[in-house]
Amino acid sequence: MLILVDDANLEAIKKIYEEFPCDGVTTNPSILKKQGGNPMEVLKAIREFLPEGAQLHAQVVSLTAEKMVDEAHHMLEVLGKDTFIKVPVTSEGIKAMKLLKNENVNITATAIYTSMQAFIAAKAGARYTAPYVNRIDNMGADGVQVAKDIHDMFRMHNLNADVLAASFKNSQQVLNLCKHGIGSVTAAPDVIEGLIKHDATTNAVDVFTKDFYSLVGEGNTMENL
Repeated sequence: MLILVDDANLEAIKKIYEEFPCDGVTTNPSILKKQGGNPMEVLKAIREFLPEGAQLHAQVVSLTAEKMVDEAHHMLEVLGKDTFIKVPVTSEGIKAMKLLKNENVNITATAIYTSMQAFIAAKAGARYTAPYVNRIDNMGADGVQVAKDIHDMFRMHNLNADVLAASFKNSQQVLNLCKHGIGSVTAAPDVIEGLIKHDATTNAVDVFTKDFYSLVGEGNTMENL
């Protein structure tokens, strides 16, 4: 399962990349607003930091298919042809996906709340589809189950598309999708950090450290022996 960072703060992205095995970064207009500054300059800085092969997902904001395609062309010119263009699953967005697919553009369908939205987007050419797990939960449905259903539908119908699950409240949601074989998730830094946090682990390390110091003196490590 790919793990992407859902953030536009370069320092936060760098910190997560130092500590965790990540596969890229996703952004959207709201995340870019939170970061502030010129959105394209923010995206360029992220792209420059990311290692070769890492994914960058950035979203169009135009409302018509033709304008979405024009906007995607500019984004690809500035950010590189390997950038994944995020397109919302409106009727104009689906039309834009079909046009961009004909140009072999990497497409991520976004703002997904139902399984059929994802299915139609995949048929239109989206490589990734991004259901909003926690937002779906907040609407009274089951976001994890929707993501699972999308994954299963893609496999059943032999579609060349994967789920890029987004909008998480906690690491348990990520765990449930990982166990089901979901291809990728994108989460905020605090959710990613929560994937390994456990009080029992912290306590165990404290005991190990104290026991070792009792043998060789505080501050010493195997390197000193």
